[in-house]
Amino acid sequence: MPAMSPRPTSSSARRASGLGLTASEAAHHLGVSISTVRRWSDAGHLQGYRTPGGQRRFSVQQLDEFLDSLRPRGG
Repeated sequence: MPAMSPRPTSSSARRASGLGLTASEAAHHLGVSISTVRRWSDAGHLQGYRTPGGQRRFSVQQLDEFLDSLRPRGG
């Protein structure tokens, strides 16, 4: 029987489709709580977007750039 490839998770399917990560998935990616993601989003530190239903979405690239901005610069 041929080996089957794993089915993509909902978050990887969202990334592939361009819908972005939910606040929960973003929190997991950043290693913080959902409340922290919401607070950072409300304060303008994370620039996501909202779906027509009002849910927050964030791109992986944007989250990674945010993490990079938090790292101290060498110097």
